[in-house]
Amino acid sequence: MDPLFWTALGLSLEVAFLASLILLLLGIPLAWLMAFHRFPGKALLEAVFLLPLVLPPTVLGFYLLLFLGPGGLWTKLTGLSWAFRLEGLVLASVLFSLPFALTAYREAFLSLDRSLLEVARTLGVRRGKIWARVVLPLVWPGLLSGTLLAFAHTLGEFGVVLMVGGSIPGKTQMVSIYIYDLVQALRFGEASKAALVLLFLSLAILAAARTLEAKGRAWRSIT
Repeated sequence: MDPLFWTALGLSLEVAFLASLILLLLGIPLAWLMAFHRFPGKALLEAVFLLPLVLPPTVLGFYLLLFLGPGGLWTKLTGLSWAFRLEGLVLASVLFSLPFALTAYREAFLSLDRSLLEVARTLGVRRGKIWARVVLPLVWPGLLSGTLLAFAHTLGEFGVVLMVGGSIPGKTQMVSIYIYDLVQALRFGEASKAALVLLFLSLAILAAARTLEAKGRAWRSIT
């Protein structure tokens, strides 16, 4: 296999890992807010979070490129240009995969038995202890499953990462872009091998996510 393939795959895994970690930290409080709280503008806020589901990836990538590139608002505020860099790829991946993680996290929280939380609060249990002893033990399969889905989704991104990161071999060329470049060069044999690796990797991640969901349902039925 071409060494550039392993470099592109390594970069894709790194971006997917960092984006999934940020999504886990960012998505949990957002999903809790969406699941259990009502406030003015909630529907609009949810629509903004879910927008990447229906927005063409190249459109999202285009606006991010304007925001992160030279002369963009982000560059003016911080003096840093994140276009065609790892940081830009991670930010783009977080925004693009946010709906997948957020939806899974919210469903996990909605499956909680609210009476358990009410009893714990009535007994005066501190909020941190409720999360440690009640919430997380019951929702962790859903949280982990959602994180794996976001990871797999990030791994196969194309339009957004192409707009924000371009295709710089060894720097911003992710595996989906690597396969596209091979096809453009009519190197179908190498593209087929690379696509097959990505196919099996994504399949394994999705199987793990579904297994976790099933374990979560079984765990909740026992408890």
